[in-house]
Amino acid sequence: MTSDPTTLLVANRGEIALRVVRSARAAGMRTVAIHTDLDAAAPHVRGLGAADVAVRVTSYLDVDDVVRAAVETGADLVHPGYGFLSERAAFARALDAAGVTLVGPGAEVMDAMGRKDHARAIAERAGVPVVPSYDAGDPASMTFPVLVKAAAGGGGKGMRVVRAVGEYDEALAAARREAQAGFGDDTMLVERYVERGRHVEVQVVGDTHGTVVHCFERDCSTQRRHQKVLEEAPAPTLTPAQRAELTEAGARLAREVGYVGAGTVEFLLDADTGEFFFLEMNTRLQVEHPVTEMVTGLDLVDLQLRVALGEPLPVTQDDITLTGHAIEARVYAEDSWAGFLPQAGTATLVRWPDDEEDDDVRVDHALRSGQVVSTAYDPMLGKVVARGDTREEARRRLVGALDETVVLGLTTNAGFLRALVATEEFRDATIDTAWLDRTTLEPPSDEAAREFAATSLARRLDDEPRGPWQPDRFRLGGPPGPLVEDAVVLTGRGGWTTVGRADADGLQQVSRMTDEGADDSAFVRRTGAGVEVVHRGQRFVVTSHDPFTEDVAAADGTLTAPMPGTVVDVRVAEGDTVTEGQVLGTMEAMKMELALTAPYDGTVTAVGAVAGAQVAMGHELFVVSAG
Repeated sequence: MTSDPTTLLVANRGEIALRVVRSARAAGMRTVAIHTDLDAAAPHVRGLGAADVAVRVTSYLDVDDVVRAAVETGADLVHPGYGFLSERAAFARALDAAGVTLVGPGAEVMDAMGRKDHARAIAERAGVPVVPSYDAGDPASMTFPVLVKAAAGGGGKGMRVVRAVGEYDEALAAARREAQAGFGDDTMLVERYVERGRHVEVQVVGDTHGTVVHCFERDCSTQRRHQKVLEEAPAPTLTPAQRAELTEAGARLAREVGYVGAGTVEFLLDADTGEFFFLEMNTRLQVEHPVTEMVTGLDLVDLQLRVALGEPLPVTQDDITLTGHAIEARVYAEDSWAGFLPQAGTATLVRWPDDEEDDDVRVDHALRSGQVVSTAYDPMLGKVVARGDTREEARRRLVGALDETVVLGLTTNAGFLRALVATEEFRDATIDTAWLDRTTLEPPSDEAAREFAATSLARRLDDEPRGPWQPDRFRLGGPPGPLVEDAVVLTGRGGWTTVGRADADGLQQVSRMTDEGADDSAFVRRTGAGVEVVHRGQRFVVTSHDPFTEDVAAADGTLTAPMPGTVVDVRVAEGDTVTEGQVLGTMEAMKMELALTAPYDGTVTAVGAVAGAQVAMGHELFVVSAG
């Protein structure tokens, strides 16, 4: 790339920091990580794949402190990753003033494309179709449904679908609050809502010599509340003519704005008519860039670094071709079967699929055993990506990779992802952007998990010496013993093919044949509270039934915080009369705003919520007495 020594500072954390370090190190660069006090021992700071040097900052969002770290470490380049400062024009200007090069477009392009309203005008100038819009202050003139979205932001924040004029004012107010909190700007756009829309985006890369290429497209239609869940490349069901028109439109827009670096032009494809409309441009690397890399063979970070150093792109448009299909699943710390509530705690044991043994599986992550996961940052723990010669091959391979994803001590969405990838709708590529919001997947039963746990314990009991001290559920001054009663019930039951011995971490793989004759397996580990089982990506904690531990909090009208987070507003006071379903207040954590509603008609007898306060999971917020 260059014979001169180059130092790159990565202004981010987690899996993207490790990802950037990997490409920079391959290019012979010296790498610098930044971290807050909370991340002092994080994987991008310490451990395998960490940067060469680490520097403390007060916040990943502190422009002055991050620029100081770059200057003090002699950084020539700063890669912002995604999120945090990646699309902040003020950050680009501060680096430029300090004589440091940002790996990305200049501040002027960020200003032009970072706001959806400005970007919309540029798209119109470039001849790229846009979604019809309305005056945000005149709901009477709108044809519903409409989409309200923040002009200054992304990631699903500050966005609401409004289906009737009577819902408009409250939805607009909620979107404005989110936008102001997330982006410091509550300017809103209101556009026609396409009922069956698909989210298709074009990856573009431009250099300082006037060359812009596209790297084909990705489909990110599998979303929940406008946040991506699964992404794939190329987009399924597109005709060659649609693909050519869409990708050229993306490249044309990038040329219009004089784009330099890697960026993404996002489009809404009407699933019914085949029309596509410009949505926005992300002036940074995307979370889902691995699927593009796996079907094109490109290293997008390497291209970013070359462009930032002033080199011409080493590829032409004709050099970039598609081979196969790739699908990515985002693994989050959340309980998808309980309202997608964010989770926090210690990941006591972590096992990702072995991507070193399988070239068609890729795992980008920053979670290891013993790591504490907090709600201070984005809940994404990693990304599991699978490639195949066909889409179906990639899909099946991703199902298998998610089956091998094991996170204990902490609930993740891996089981939900596995169930989603296995649906007929995803298999047949019929999902649109609102499908997950109107569809309820069947939550997994713990029956299979209990059988796996019991079979594992039965094997262990067979291996243990018999005698008067054989373990049961009672322990004096210690945690309860194994589930002997379940183990005895299942001992000798047919269908169990393999019960492997526990490894050094106490993790045991148990396999069986299903009724359909297919292999099925789970990962089992004993804990002080019982047995943890991961079956098809889903974590279960298996214990004996205890009627005295049933949760009766909801029965007495007490509303507690279902997740750690921040109280956004409080709408009632002690003594107020409320009706069932009335919103008492709202709280926010990890990009999610949750309304807390009255369980029945009654009177508010206690208010433990204070607007702006941080609360822990289980904190008492409101008490409503019936009558």
